Amino acid sequence: MEYGFPIGMPVCRRLESKLYEVRSNISAKRIARVIFTIEASYMILLHGFIKKTQKTPKSDLDLALKRKKDIT
Repeated sequence: MEYGFPIGMPVCRRLESKLYEVRSNISAKRIARVIFTIEASYMILLHGFIKKTQKTPKSDLDLALKRKKDIT
C-alpha cells in the first residue's frame, strides 16, 4: 500500500464510499483483512480480522463503519 493508492485488486478493494479492504494471506489456510479509510492523505486503519467466509461479515463491516464515524 505504501507504493501507491489506489492499488486495486487483488490486494485492495473498495467496500463502499471511502471504505477499503486490504487483503493478505498470512498462511496457507488463513486470510487476514484490514478495513481502512483515507482522510487528509492519511490511511486510517479501522478494523483487522481473520476472514473465515467468502463475504466480509456484517459485524466486521459495522464495527469499521462505527469507528469511521467516530473519527470523521
